[in-house]
Amino acid sequence: MNPVPAALILQVAVPSPLHGSLDYLPPPHCPSDTLRPGIRVQVPFGKRKVIGVLIQATDQSRIASQRLRPALSLLDQEPLLSKDLLDLSVWASRYYHHPLGEVIAALLPAALRSGQPARLPGMQVWKITAAGQGISSAELKRAPRQAALLKRLQVAPIGLRNDELAEDEAAWRPAMRALVDKGWAECQTQTAARATPSACAQADITLNAAQHSAVTAVGNALGRFESFLLDGVTGSGKTEVYLEIIRQVIAGGRQALVLVPEIGLTPQLVSRFAERLGHALAVMHSGLTDSERLQSWLLARNGLAPIVIGTRSAVFTPLHKPGIIIIDEEHDLSFKQQEGFRYHARDIAVWRARQLGIPIVLGSATPSFETLFNAERGRYQRLALPARAGDAKAPRLRTVDMRHQKLTGNLSPQLLQAIGQHLTQGNQVLLFLNRRGYAPTLLCHDCGWVAQCRRCDAHLTYHHGQRLLRCHHCGAEQPMNDHCPTCNSTELRPLGHGTERVEQALREHFPHYSCARIDRDSTRRKGSLQQLLSDTHSGHHRILLGTQMLAKGHHFPNVTLAAILDGDQGLFGVDFRAGERMAQLITQVAGRAGRATQPGEVLIQTHHPDHPLLRTLLIEGYQRFAAAALAERREAELPPYVNLALLRAEATAADAPNRFLSEAVSLANELGAPGVSLLGPIPSPMERRAGRYRSQLLIQAAQRADLHRLLDAWLPTLGPLPSGRKVRWAIDVDPMEMV
Repeated sequence: MNPVPAALILQVAVPSPLHGSLDYLPPPHCPSDTLRPGIRVQVPFGKRKVIGVLIQATDQSRIASQRLRPALSLLDQEPLLSKDLLDLSVWASRYYHHPLGEVIAALLPAALRSGQPARLPGMQVWKITAAGQGISSAELKRAPRQAALLKRLQVAPIGLRNDELAEDEAAWRPAMRALVDKGWAECQTQTAARATPSACAQADITLNAAQHSAVTAVGNALGRFESFLLDGVTGSGKTEVYLEIIRQVIAGGRQALVLVPEIGLTPQLVSRFAERLGHALAVMHSGLTDSERLQSWLLARNGLAPIVIGTRSAVFTPLHKPGIIIIDEEHDLSFKQQEGFRYHARDIAVWRARQLGIPIVLGSATPSFETLFNAERGRYQRLALPARAGDAKAPRLRTVDMRHQKLTGNLSPQLLQAIGQHLTQGNQVLLFLNRRGYAPTLLCHDCGWVAQCRRCDAHLTYHHGQRLLRCHHCGAEQPMNDHCPTCNSTELRPLGHGTERVEQALREHFPHYSCARIDRDSTRRKGSLQQLLSDTHSGHHRILLGTQMLAKGHHFPNVTLAAILDGDQGLFGVDFRAGERMAQLITQVAGRAGRATQPGEVLIQTHHPDHPLLRTLLIEGYQRFAAAALAERREAELPPYVNLALLRAEATAADAPNRFLSEAVSLANELGAPGVSLLGPIPSPMERRAGRYRSQLLIQAAQRADLHRLLDAWLPTLGPLPSGRKVRWAIDVDPMEMV
């Protein structure tokens, strides 16, 4: 091995607010051929030791070599991050104007960021024994959990890992112990990843003409970059298209990366893909332990998992032989990171697919306006699935005028009657309300006192089951008091309806039918969401009530009635995207009804049944609604026809954010910003949150290059501002929420 030249400088990205990389000398006696971009390096950083990633080794530095500190050690023999991921990190850092070290940290699992070795740990794998193969589920009719587990093992000849079992059933261990005690299952430890196809992969489903056309178009693009919009109505079989495309990718020896918006959608997609394709999958989401996430990351990096399924951050997963990227429900807001490194996974994925030279498929029944804009401009090829798969028909939509109605728990007489009819016919019903808790406001009937969060400009939500008042913005909570703190009256009354209160009304009105409430409160415990969904699919729960967690991507074949309890929430929002999100939500919820052979019905409760946006959506459909809304966006010079960035500032002192942003405007004007408009500063729609006052400044440009030219020159000048030391500030490029 060759000795290191004396002038060699290591450029290392460390997780810190500093932009760019830092220069270090190599560790003493370090061979030059080990200094490869993408390896982890332990370096001194102030008084701490931190783990960074080597960007490159060079012979140039702006700092004299005698002033540079040597790196402490190299943690890897081979690069952990490939050149394409390093290039992606540099691009994302520049585009989102975020420190490179923090961007690269987002690419690594926590175990690797803390310095643990990058090797696959021994995996516990549970397998069926010869004795267990001959056991039928009927022999375990008194032990349904054991029967279900045994059935899964019988169709998984390569066995199941702990994380795969936990995806479907949180309390699987007692049932597994019982099977082991009976000699029907056994545990093995494997040090190598499993990539053997299952012999029990399910047979193909015959595609209809539209599905076949979509598969052919994407299949013809394998091996080169092309962007596709798979625009399919709810229930049109987009997942079947994904499955057939992935089958072709795997047959060619390549990997598929599939992104989904919610953790709750991951298990059912994993199960469906495993059953149909019979290949090992790597799962990436925030619900995994550090060791599970490391294992999946390494399986994908080493090419041992042909399929990677994950949520937003999975877009950075390393792929040994990338073949395709698929984004399901591409319109979903959860693909945008709202704190810290504020990236959009959809846009990162498109850039990455172009860089890798592979196709990308963006699937949705309600495409985002940005994606529709790109399709209209010819940047994306549009593939349409205009009808539901099989014999399923589109549901019938109608509004329920809530004016002058006598309501029962926010349920109109028409809706109660419809629920009763569908339940009597043996079907399931789904009710959507995007407001958790019992009531959004608690009021004193005698003096008018309202329960207010002390740290936010928001009311406290009353949670009846826990007898708590909780702020859904900062998380502050306090016990419910039976007396008004102002006048000591006991006349405290909940105003409005959340899912908890509606659940109570449903149980009182339909006592003979089980109701499942699915929201963030009812699914806090690990595995609880999967248990609720499992009980729903089995038919145990006949009434489903929930928030957005329930509206996305779930397939409930026995649901024939879907109802939106408050169709007015999106009609008068402060965000210019409120109408778009309302239309997407209504369409997605409506899509849960009538997905099998029985016809579906959708009821939308509203106080504004004649609102033009609502009528356009219900009568002419989402595509016509989007076309009309995009025309309005063009006239108003709003995205996607212009480019935005939002500079946010917050502080404990009320005047500090505005002072900082006003100085920022002055600096921008001094620099000169042709083609760029600065709007503000103004207080944020919720000015005080978590005890901090917030203001924002909107930066708008018709040309993306003009916007970034200003940001490149302007943002480095903001840190030295005296007012900048009294605030926390951040830039959000392509903001998706204006609050």
